Amino acid sequence: MSAPTSGNRLARQTSPYLQQHAANPVDWYPWGEEAFAAARATGKPILLSIGYAACHWCHVMAHESFEDEATAAVMNDLFINIKVDREERPDVDRIYQLAHQLLTRRGGGWPLTLFLAHDDQRPFFGGTYFPPVPRFGMPGFTELLQRVAQFYRERQPELRQQSDALVDALRRIDAPSPAAVGALTGEPLQLLRTQLEQRFDREHGGFTPAPKFPHAGMIERLLRHWRSTAGSDAPDLMALYMATLTAKRMADGGLFDQVGGGFCRYSVDERWEIPHFEKMLYDNGALLGVFAAAASATGDPAFARVAALTGEFLLRDFTSAQGAFISSWDADSQGHEGLYYLWTPETLRDVLGREGALPFEQRFGLDGPANFEGRWHLHVVADVPVPDDGLRRLLATRASRVPPGRDEKILTGWNALAIRGLADASRLLDRADFADAAVRALEFLYTHHWRDGRLLATSRDGQARLPAYLDDHALLIDALLTLCTVRFDARWLAFATQLADALLERFEDTQHGGFFFTAHDHEALIHRSRSFHDDATPSGNAIAALALQRLGWLLGETRYLIAAERTLRAAWPTLADAPLGQVHMATALEEHLEPHEFIVLRGEAAELETWRRELQRVWRPRVSVLAVPTDAAGLPAALATKPPRGAIVAYRCRGSHCEAPEESLPALLQRLDEAG
Repeated sequence: MSAPTSGNRLARQTSPYLQQHAANPVDWYPWGEEAFAAARATGKPILLSIGYAACHWCHVMAHESFEDEATAAVMNDLFINIKVDREERPDVDRIYQLAHQLLTRRGGGWPLTLFLAHDDQRPFFGGTYFPPVPRFGMPGFTELLQRVAQFYRERQPELRQQSDALVDALRRIDAPSPAAVGALTGEPLQLLRTQLEQRFDREHGGFTPAPKFPHAGMIERLLRHWRSTAGSDAPDLMALYMATLTAKRMADGGLFDQVGGGFCRYSVDERWEIPHFEKMLYDNGALLGVFAAAASATGDPAFARVAALTGEFLLRDFTSAQGAFISSWDADSQGHEGLYYLWTPETLRDVLGREGALPFEQRFGLDGPANFEGRWHLHVVADVPVPDDGLRRLLATRASRVPPGRDEKILTGWNALAIRGLADASRLLDRADFADAAVRALEFLYTHHWRDGRLLATSRDGQARLPAYLDDHALLIDALLTLCTVRFDARWLAFATQLADALLERFEDTQHGGFFFTAHDHEALIHRSRSFHDDATPSGNAIAALALQRLGWLLGETRYLIAAERTLRAAWPTLADAPLGQVHMATALEEHLEPHEFIVLRGEAAELETWRRELQRVWRPRVSVLAVPTDAAGLPAALATKPPRGAIVAYRCRGSHCEAPEESLPALLQRLDEAG
């Protein structure tokens, strides 16, 4: 089979990652029926390669193998080759990552390289990165291709038995456990608190050895736990310490971009010093909200500064021309990982002068040994203040360098995380520009990703495609509810209701509880997953339970409350036993046991803003304030029955219980303080 010419199948895709491979001599197909039909017609097995645009080792394998004419000739001769962007097709990625683990008894990652049967896409062999020649204890890729193809030709009956067993194992992994009966309790919350302390790194913060991931949900969980005990006789100060030490070490380390703001994906060392340099939207959206919460909870201006810089980074470097947010920045620049971020004492002095550079050298360790390939990646080593003007000059200088590659596609779920983070930061830091950016991104999603009552997962240049997943729906409902606490709009509540109805109609496991990752009418794959565990992003089931509870109590809609409780009961067997993997489900459980509180303000817009700001000045993670103007139209019945009266009035409700309306702001603040 001949290699494609310029403008081949991948060039027509919306994914920048797929487009990066459009000029390869490999005859790539995107995932879909065209590739499957070619495999059936030729009898060739499928080589499935999964990666993403910011993946360093994906680029390495592409350069070594996929751009090589001789290697491509072998691939084209022996296989039907499919390239998948794991960010656009998380349904495909999560199935084959799990299949890889079952086949190899090792963890997966990217690039993922799997070999599938020609007629049913069941995997029979795989790995991750393969070098072009034997090294690192791995065979050379071309040799591997030839051996795999021969094995497939000669061992079909044996491979069929293996694939049947693998698919059965996939079903067993996701098989529903007996749902919890009786009352749900707070025991998993206490067990999770204990497990976090057992895992806590008391020197560097964090909860794992290297490589260290930021785990925003764990920090937020500890802050919420501390806040729930703060008014008691025994406040959990250790929970506060674990959260704030972790946040401080991350913010001082090289995981945080000390010049431009924002966080890299993870640290390769236990000290948070040297990151894997890719920057992901989902990390920064989540961490923005967490650092804003830490700033509000503690009053520490250092946390407020990190949150502000992270939000400004998103607005400056991750905002698309249409107002939504792009997916990622690459780890590499000019073919070298991290090059964009590195400095030397000489370059600092060129920008700031010898005297001006001195505090920067002391603060960021440039008066000590280089820490990354003969240069310095900035991290805080001494509490020496540096002027903001100097940081701005360094940022301007860095902006003149060749930047890392940008993945320009717009992902619904990741944008939802950014919208929520910006809304939280706007509320807690009083940053109207953050709320403005959140509204613009949401308007884009509503205009381009919501089509005829169906949510779409991704777009580029305004071209939206692919049915959205559970996570997209759940995270977007959560973002809508959060944005309404700073910019109330009845349209957003109506949109949240439409999304919630879509979840129940198209994703709910009506037999066992919870939600499938894909809709009932989604493309049939070798397995349909239903997971309650957090991944790099929060569990879609957990956020669905949390958001449906809040929406259900706010609107008095029992369907949402029932679906949320069924999700918690379905998750209970693993949540009760191992809550460390279900941090966000634990929060949903917490709000099931003590429902989220809503304060609905009615009155004239100017005074509403005064009340809203005062009520939100203290961090209360289990209280939402909705400032609904007198002239608001299109309100749902549950809000329309809370009418304005006099200058301003507050309706305070928790669960199905509402207190008498309150017309005095000091009295309402006192009642909130007394309630903790």
